[in-house]
Amino acid sequence: MQHRGEIVERAIRQSGYPISAIAKKLGKSRRWMYLMFDNTQIDLETIMSIGNIIHHNFSDEIKELGAINTNSVADPENPYNNQTKEYWKNKYLKLLEDYNELLKKTNEK
Repeated sequence: MQHRGEIVERAIRQSGYPISAIAKKLGKSRRWMYLMFDNTQIDLETIMSIGNIIHHNFSDEIKELGAINTNSVADPENPYNNQTKEYWKNKYLKLLEDYNELLKKTNEK
């Protein structure tokens, strides 16, 4: 059996999107998010909502989503997409965080 919570947590952490921001968009608390990561059977609607927020398509990792139309996941290449600005903002912030980590490592030497 797939552990949906672990799959979602891995995708969120790889996206670099803040957990508190995702919780706020879902109308939940950060604590709820961490409890969800421990849940093996998160409902598919919640997973799709998180996928839309972090721009991730879970249909490859979660078999049950393959039967559902997952085209609602935002396409960052689509210039008419309302979430395009948010996508690039998050991408930029992730790049800045990676750059700062690299600077820290360089300065420690």
